[in-house]
Amino acid sequence: MVAVADFDASGGLVPRARDLSDLNTFALVSQASAYVQLRSAGDLPRLAELATRYESLLVLGGGSNVVLPSAIGGLVAHVALRGVRLVGEDEESRIVEAAAGESWHDFVTQCVARGWDGLENLALIPGTVGAAPVQNIGAYGVELCDRFAGLTAYDLHSRRWVDMEAAECAFAYRDSIFKHEPGRWVITAVRMRLPKRWQPVLEYPDLRRYPGLAAAPTARDIFGAVCEIRRSKLPDPATLGNAGSFFKNPVVPANRYEALQARFPGLVGYPHGGDAYKLAAGWLIDRCGWKGRRMGPVGVHERQALVLVNYGGASADDVLTLAAAVRSDVGERYGVELEIEPVVVAAPRR
Repeated sequence: MVAVADFDASGGLVPRARDLSDLNTFALVSQASAYVQLRSAGDLPRLAELATRYESLLVLGGGSNVVLPSAIGGLVAHVALRGVRLVGEDEESRIVEAAAGESWHDFVTQCVARGWDGLENLALIPGTVGAAPVQNIGAYGVELCDRFAGLTAYDLHSRRWVDMEAAECAFAYRDSIFKHEPGRWVITAVRMRLPKRWQPVLEYPDLRRYPGLAAAPTARDIFGAVCEIRRSKLPDPATLGNAGSFFKNPVVPANRYEALQARFPGLVGYPHGGDAYKLAAGWLIDRCGWKGRRMGPVGVHERQALVLVNYGGASADDVLTLAAAVRSDVGERYGVELEIEPVVVAAPRR
């Protein structure tokens, strides 16, 4: 980890109460008692000072991968930094940097439009650029770490700016160091290495079956296909609150996969490096009869069993009660434990 620079702590952030219902894609009822918006990198030293006065700090981007409690007692910092630029280039690749507050999908759209190919499989993933490394987002055969070149963050513990490379981020399947040390770093910019000798990534079954991608597809073709496939399967958070895939696809040893496949013909799974398989959590949930079922204001989406939805007025307790019921049924039937993918923010201690 390399220190970059220290910023002047002058300037001010004034916390205020704020309803966060419009700042989380689940549209959960949530009230912050102390909220600030970060519009400039120069706000970060001041944030470090403020954070010491509160029991916790929640760094919020697009709110697409969180389950917010009804009340948040700590400090909420909403990252709203903007900007996209080309910061490096050689014969092999381009390095493109985006500020953390940029919409991830808008960033991908800009790159594809400019001929900066390589992110098209990650189109239409909700959330911000700054949140993408936290989750190591991935879709349709590509993960963020496959294109990652580095990021800039402010370390609130040491109160220093740092640049972090992939190894320091400890990327894994939907995981990173940022999930294990919440409240320490505020990511301000992310850099992606995009290949000039681009090759399409079409291993994912939905893309292999998509009409028009069989013969020499372009990045724009794949971008359009991914957008259409996602829209056909997943609800738009703007019309039906959700956090995308709510459960991770469980990874099991090969012998466990073979035993399950013998008991449950049709079980969907994919090789996952070495002697392991990744099971399709949506298949497991669907076969337990949860697709389309509703519990009060929440339910399992009718087209995609991995997605839990808010029909209106739901709280975190409603979502977590439904999730617990789904996990219980899958565990009882298949002996497989589902892990929740979004970050579940703890309610204030009483």
